[in-house]
Amino acid sequence: MARYRARIEYDGTDYYGYQRQRDDQPTVQGAIEQALSQITHHPIVVTGAGRTDSGVHATGQVISFDAAWRHSTEDLQRALNANLPADIVILQLDETTTTFHPRFDARRRAYAYHIYNTAVRSPLRRQRSWHVSQPLDVALMNQAAACLVGVHDFATFGQPPQGDNTVREVFTARWQRQEELLVFFIEANAFLYRMVRSLVGSMKAVGDGRWSIAEFEAALHACDRHRSGAVAPAHGLYLVSVTYGE
Repeated sequence: MARYRARIEYDGTDYYGYQRQRDDQPTVQGAIEQALSQITHHPIVVTGAGRTDSGVHATGQVISFDAAWRHSTEDLQRALNANLPADIVILQLDETTTTFHPRFDARRRAYAYHIYNTAVRSPLRRQRSWHVSQPLDVALMNQAAACLVGVHDFATFGQPPQGDNTVREVFTARWQRQEELLVFFIEANAFLYRMVRSLVGSMKAVGDGRWSIAEFEAALHACDRHRSGAVAPAHGLYLVSVTYGE
């Protein structure tokens, strides 16, 4: 029996999030576990670094699982990808230490959020980005993003896991315009539930002129969930990387 660590990518459109559900709704974890059981003929539990919500995508989710596999890791990766649905893929697979935990060992996580900022919506981007038709001021949105860097109490913008606090350290937060696409990148030691989407919705309010920078800062320091802007749609969010200490 060995422990394996994998970096995976998935389109979250047709899944009820990463984590397996009690009512057998399709999930990313469930699909991977089903593929593993088909290959190994044994039930296998998969652990993930981040429990992405329904509709959220990933280009760099990290998972681990224990399996008795007599062949190479390359063969296991090929077998998994052959048995997984087309919207999930194993990008990298390695054997790791038996104590590795993708969630608890993570030092940093990074997310990206895509806003398609143009007057005419794109059917091809409708499950990959949030369509916002009114012009957004990226310079103002970057001023708001700069307020997030450092150690702050983010209670306004998310809910903690049970028994945890709402203080997080943000290392990087920035917006970049790529033609019609606005991309928000944020890296932190950890995130609260719906934190990135709440931040995006609030910074969008800055970008369209409904909030000032002072109002955004006041909302951050209020530590009041009711002071957040609207929660941005799930389909614009991507888990892009998880960083470990090695």
